[in-house]
Amino acid sequence: MGCRKRAAKHQLLRVTAVEGVCVPDPRGALPGRGAHLHPAPACLDLAVRRRAFPRAFRLQGTLDTERLRGFIEERAGGNPES
Repeated sequence: MGCRKRAAKHQLLRVTAVEGVCVPDPRGALPGRGAHLHPAPACLDLAVRRRAFPRAFRLQGTLDTERLRGFIEERAGGNPES
């Protein structure tokens, strides 16, 4: 989604929108439309900059990505530049 590179589904993180917030869905169990991106801060930054989340979820306006950013940075070892 962010970097537009293809990868196997198990290498990507599913994200859903819940009440205007982008929520990580690593188990793929949350209801609703999902979007997939690499679990890397750089890929998330590209997706936010390109406004890809509202398009993917077919929603108007902006979505809060702080919870998603925290999840990805935690998985990346706390280094926001990796």
